[in-house]
Amino acid sequence: QVHLVESGGGLVQAGGSLNLSCAASEDTFSTYVMAWFRQAPGKEREFVAGVSWSGIMTYYGDSVKDRFTISRDNAVKMVYLQMSRLKLEDTAVYYCAAPERTHFYSDNSTEFTSWGQGTQVTVSS
Repeated sequence: QVHLVESGGGLVQAGGSLNLSCAASEDTFSTYVMAWFRQAPGKEREFVAGVSWSGIMTYYGDSVKDRFTISRDNAVKMVYLQMSRLKLEDTAVYYCAAPERTHFYSDNSTEFTSWGQGTQVTVSS
């Protein structure tokens, strides 16, 4: 299990930008693929973006490609999500997550066993 704490959510107008951060505390952080998911009211949890343990490879959900950027800094055990050109439909609680196994990639939320508390992102018109 990896202890994760998100920050950076808030209210932003459509077309604007917002940056999320996720802090981890385990020394094994650099061995985990990390991901961001989101969940809007009444909807299933959705994969947003993932980054390999080295940070070299990134993966995105179709709805956020070319608008969001995931990155990580293993030296300080942080994962980031830069969100731009935000849309109303991006409104959700955003979660940082780590899978059960190290060096394991997935975009399926059921494969992830460590979750942060979530941070609310609200996009207004």
